[in-house]
Amino acid sequence: MADEIDYEIIGDDMQIVEIELDPGEAVQAEAGAMAYMGPGVQMQTSLGNEGGGGLLGGLKKGLKRAITGESFFITSFIHKGSGKGHVAFAAPYPGKIIPLDLTKFGGSILCQKDAFLCAARGIEIELAFTRKLGAGLFGGEGFILQRLKGDGLAFVHIGGTVIKKDLASGETYHIDTGCVAAFTETVSYDITWSKDFKNALFGGEGVVLATLTGPGTVYLQSLPFSRLADRIFAAATYSRRDEHTGVAGTGVLGGLIGGGKSF
Repeated sequence: MADEIDYEIIGDDMQIVEIELDPGEAVQAEAGAMAYMGPGVQMQTSLGNEGGGGLLGGLKKGLKRAITGESFFITSFIHKGSGKGHVAFAAPYPGKIIPLDLTKFGGSILCQKDAFLCAARGIEIELAFTRKLGAGLFGGEGFILQRLKGDGLAFVHIGGTVIKKDLASGETYHIDTGCVAAFTETVSYDITWSKDFKNALFGGEGVVLATLTGPGTVYLQSLPFSRLADRIFAAATYSRRDEHTGVAGTGVLGGLIGGGKSF
């Protein structure tokens, strides 16, 4: 059974979640996510096998976390002092931190492989696959997902703005694959090829779309990290090219005008 924890989410676009712990309570988090912790809180790094399974079980859990994009080890923050203890975790890039009470989702939810931020002690982070291999091979973000399982609070980070959709039975949405952040296990996930290849090729959208069919809850994100990384990489590439060709960006002439050399 997961620990019952209180929390406060601070900030707007670069958020922090501050967890309040009673003596003996603990929260587990992705390595490197901690922003600060107060008196009485102690940090312990392990394979996450405190619930049993021994060394072999811990190694299996660590390997599963590594495959989903998390670190091999997991860090726990335990309040061993008196009164209230506090520990906070920061978002890795612009977006929103979403608290998920897993009891409201049937005890588990599926999310993108790098979404997990922290959770109450007792929540399990498992490896999950989409139901169809084709959805994974062509789904853009890969067919490996995380399953957060338990009866307490888990916190995930979603890029950009969050859109929550409660799908009725048989209701279907076609979504850019990178914008699918999390969904309940009652939602059917598949991929659909664009019917108009010309629009997909020249319109700037993907050739395939994620198809999610209810019933269930879906969390969408407006800024997938892969999209952000692509824009940063493209901007850095153009910047290096301009430095090489000159300020005006026109080869030898640009180099002469800019006072630099061009080869």
